[in-house]
Amino acid sequence: MEAALSRFMFFLFLLTCDLTAEAAAEVEKPADGPGAAQEPTWLADVPAAMEFIAATEVAVVGFFQDLEIPAVSILRSMVQKFPDVSFGISTDSEVLIHYNITGNTICLFRLVDNEQLNLEDEDTDSIDATKLSRFIEINSLHMVTEYNPVTVIGLFNSVIQIHLLLIMNKASPEYEENMHRYQKAAKLFQGKILFILVDSGMKANGKVISFFKLKESQLPALAIYRTLDDEWDTLPKVEVSIEHVQNFCDGFLSGKLLKENRESEQKTPKVEL
Repeated sequence: MEAALSRFMFFLFLLTCDLTAEAAAEVEKPADGPGAAQEPTWLADVPAAMEFIAATEVAVVGFFQDLEIPAVSILRSMVQKFPDVSFGISTDSEVLIHYNITGNTICLFRLVDNEQLNLEDEDTDSIDATKLSRFIEINSLHMVTEYNPVTVIGLFNSVIQIHLLLIMNKASPEYEENMHRYQKAAKLFQGKILFILVDSGMKANGKVISFFKLKESQLPALAIYRTLDDEWDTLPKVEVSIEHVQNFCDGFLSGKLLKENRESEQKTPKVEL
């Protein structure tokens, strides 16, 4: 109970502003057929659905028994709003059974932790563009997820309890190359560690940096955190290579921390941070 409360307080501290959900653009009429441009992919059978979901980091699929309900057009309106998310639709009874769907439901699938997140049936029936947009924004976790007040909720809700943060300025000349290597390293720990990017160039992220007792002069840095017991460690002034990231993660997973455990310090509630 204490660990769960501490975990919640950590993310509550990081959440520095209210969640906002932009209103979606006015719903457009669908084009001629499910396979048309800017339309969700039509998933005709179970193999097609499985291949579609496995091929992308984040997929949103509408499982519908009735294509005339408002949720269908609202789902279609999300395609342009979220270009890094794959959208699909299926009405096939065997597909619905395969994914344990019993009614009209919209689901989000995450490759990073193999999660299937379902909107409740009553939520699907009453969904509007703003609510669906918020559902997608909150729960879209990628191999590397950029930290912000919206994605932190999805990170908190993930079943993966170890989070690795790369803290660096996105405006730095080394950013693109470092991110490329960081993303490659993330694939090595899929299902074990969530990889997060914290842009140190954003003033609002200063609290994250100070939480891990880092200074600007020590960036870029890696910080690793286990939500179950609040154990964490940092690697300042790091060269962001696949080898360095892998060694740091392996060391933490094996219990070989680079610094003294801060257990007594972490007992203090973090509300004031």
